Amino acid sequence: MSDAQQITLIVDGEEMKVTTGTTGAELFFERRDVVVARVDGELKDLDQPLPEGAEVEGVTIDSPDGLNVLRHSTAHVMAQAVQQLRPDAKLGIGPYITDGFYFDFDVAEPFTPEDLKTLEKMMLKIINQNQKFVRRVVSEDEAREAMKNEPYKLELLGKKNDAADAGEGVNVEVGAGDITIYDNVDRKSGDSVWCDLCRGPHLPNTKLISNAFALTRSSAAYWLGNQNNQQLQRIYGTAWPTKDALKAYQERIAEAERRDHRKLGAELDLFSFPDELGSGLPVFHPKGGIIRKAMEDYSRQRHVDAGYEFVYTPHITKGHLYEVSGHLDWYKDGMFPAMHIDAELNEDGTVRKPGQDYYLKPMNCPMHNLIFRSRGRSYRELPLRLFEFGSVYRYEKSGVVHGLTRVRGMTQDDAHIYCTREQMKDELTTTLNFVLGLLKDYGLDDFYLELSTKNEDKFVGDDATWEEATRTLAEVAEASGLELVPDPGGAAFYGPKISVQAKDALGRTWQMSTIQLDFNLPERFELEFQAADGTRQRPVMIHRALFGSVERFMGVLTEHYAGAFPAWLAPVQVVGIPVAEAFNDYMFDVVDKLKAAGIRAEVDISSDRFPKKIRTASKDKIPFVLIAGGEDAEAGAVSFRFRDGSQDNGVPVAEAVQRIVDAVRNRTS
Repeated sequence: MSDAQQITLIVDGEEMKVTTGTTGAELFFERRDVVVARVDGELKDLDQPLPEGAEVEGVTIDSPDGLNVLRHSTAHVMAQAVQQLRPDAKLGIGPYITDGFYFDFDVAEPFTPEDLKTLEKMMLKIINQNQKFVRRVVSEDEAREAMKNEPYKLELLGKKNDAADAGEGVNVEVGAGDITIYDNVDRKSGDSVWCDLCRGPHLPNTKLISNAFALTRSSAAYWLGNQNNQQLQRIYGTAWPTKDALKAYQERIAEAERRDHRKLGAELDLFSFPDELGSGLPVFHPKGGIIRKAMEDYSRQRHVDAGYEFVYTPHITKGHLYEVSGHLDWYKDGMFPAMHIDAELNEDGTVRKPGQDYYLKPMNCPMHNLIFRSRGRSYRELPLRLFEFGSVYRYEKSGVVHGLTRVRGMTQDDAHIYCTREQMKDELTTTLNFVLGLLKDYGLDDFYLELSTKNEDKFVGDDATWEEATRTLAEVAEASGLELVPDPGGAAFYGPKISVQAKDALGRTWQMSTIQLDFNLPERFELEFQAADGTRQRPVMIHRALFGSVERFMGVLTEHYAGAFPAWLAPVQVVGIPVAEAFNDYMFDVVDKLKAAGIRAEVDISSDRFPKKIRTASKDKIPFVLIAGGEDAEAGAVSFRFRDGSQDNGVPVAEAVQRIVDAVRNRTS
């Protein structure tokens, strides 16, 4: 073999000589788990020739990128099955998503659960045919001919950039804008049996999907997510490398459904979402109110200990405040519409007081700035830490409102810290440590950090200020020792931020606290303090929400604990159950001792039989159940029954009370 017939590749970090035209499939033919190749950082189908000097890495089916390719390919198989079942179905888009995929269709009738079962059987038949996924580059005219019966695909061809953003149709490569179609090719005849306009890449063949997939649900969805567009039908599914992985996922989903805070909120009588109030506006019932108060009271005390000062601000304000802050320029779509107050007129028709627009506040920061600005400030007062449980209102679209975790009316545990430039880094470090410590107290202790940087299309201030703020936040985040993940363009318009991402008991990630560094609002509000040298200087402003919102945090904790809140948060901490009615008075005496010690306790004197009372306490997820019968009463004792079903008999009443008090005070149960 001559040198002219060879090229050099860097394969998994090592130099390799191969024949010109070698494909990824040939390079990794011994590695059956490799489904695509990463070529110079881009994912490519295995049947694509590899260019001279390329850095090549095999991507396995169980890697994050490999899973995405698996799920995208499964979406194509599903779409093929849909058009077999309903030949009139028109194709929308079908991308992979977290843990699965979806595909949108324009069909005459919505899909039923029975349709999904039928489609799964049809998909398995297609998979077992071992069809090949074959990529071909086409001209726009060729693409239009291939998609002539697919109006939504033709629309994507008319706006290629949108198609690329949607993950379909146009393959944007370095120096090229190829239009690509993927054919599902029958192995025996070599004919294309189905095709779609798609960026790819895809698996080499359908057989690699195996039987580790499932269609999970269907719903309505607007074309390209725009409610002004045609409403389509969307089918969701999931796919995994093995049946065991699929089963594990399905068990996680089942457990997540059991932990759904909306379901538990109703079962445990914590909160509800009355239709009469409107979407995203929850109410808290007495038991939910106890949990919320316990959360807030503990947070208040921790803030007092950390040197925060409490403020209170109104729910509405004149629109001019949000003109100054920039929210009306940058955030108006997320605000409730203005309440217009008409002008007041004199008897002669002249204006005595002009009309005014008032807004429900979406943020507390502008009002906290007014508090800072209300009088002269000295460097000796800094850092000044203002804290508020402040109610804010945001007009979330109805499609994203979800229980307590995405609401329209919320209470933020909001703090704004004003400090000097010299204090900035230490204050950020102190704030981050405070945030992480308090989250751990509520039972969340698995974190990573996300650094959100400037959105080039939506920001105020100059580049140098943003760079300084971003660099400082990055240094503080890295010093924490936690993993730091970039979030390019994710910052608010006024400054970059660190987000604390916490994992719950199911391993799901929730965005919790945010810490934002802001040089811009102090400038807009002309905030000043007198420095040690007598000059007037601008403070640095740190925005910090710890829970994010009380509502969202309670929803997260409800699911994290599956409704079995630790004793210090539980609405009812102890239920006393007498074995028979004759021991009611004895149990009331025990419960009175607990109440005197500050414990939330009650006696079950319902007409239910004793076993039913035990089951009810278990269903209500009560941390401690105390049981008393004849022997207990004679000995001045009780029997402890815990949530896990274990029991400790003959515990003296004084010891039982102290055990419970210690567990609640120390947050150990």
